[in-house]
Amino acid sequence: MSLNTADKIFLVVGLVDFAGIFIVLGICLHMAYTKMDLMLDHLKNSAVLSTLTTLRHGGPWGKLILVGSISGFVTFPHFYLKRGWVSAEDLLGFPAALKRKLVVLQWSALALIVVMTGLAAVVKLGVV
Repeated sequence: MSLNTADKIFLVVGLVDFAGIFIVLGICLHMAYTKMDLMLDHLKNSAVLSTLTTLRHGGPWGKLILVGSISGFVTFPHFYLKRGWVSAEDLLGFPAALKRKLVVLQWSALALIVVMTGLAAVVKLGVV
């Protein structure tokens, strides 16, 4: 069976996207196990963190959710500040290098999810 050009492109995009998701998860877990104390120390005045810190002891999935939540706080601060979930002082005192890594991680994950959803839509619509 031979694949046409469209199928090959679809396959490559799907495999790269799938690999990208695993890379993002690996980076997220690495940050969870190496930078968790630093992240939590800089968000100690934030109201929402008191409920999320229990996830710290929830194994790898809990740590992924916690790092994902923190990356959401620093990527979309206005949303969380408006609701009073995060302290403005905490976000201002957050280390710039760590904040940059979390923002890139958040946008990368969102882009990979959009690409995967797009691929699923293409399959569902029968385009490929």
